[in-house]
Amino acid sequence: MRNKKLILSEPFEKLLRKLPGEIQKTTFEKLELFQRDPSHPSLRVKKMKGTRAIWEMSVTMHYRITFEVLKDAVYLRRIGVHDILDRP
Repeated sequence: MRNKKLILSEPFEKLLRKLPGEIQKTTFEKLELFQRDPSHPSLRVKKMKGTRAIWEMSVTMHYRITFEVLKDAVYLRRIGVHDILDRP
């Protein structure tokens, strides 16, 4: 996953714009870290239970990103509070 292009889905972009400015800033910092070191412990990257191809990572203790790993990119699906895990 290191250095793969990030693709922001339309739902991801819409949800991101609705978040507080500080969370948006932290999100971009975490995405930069993810591109450099996807196994960094602060990201808590793991495959979502009950799915075949959807992963999650932490932005903060309350905010998560769901994503899919494609051949040449990472597709960012959704961002939000822990409840997004109910609809990744």
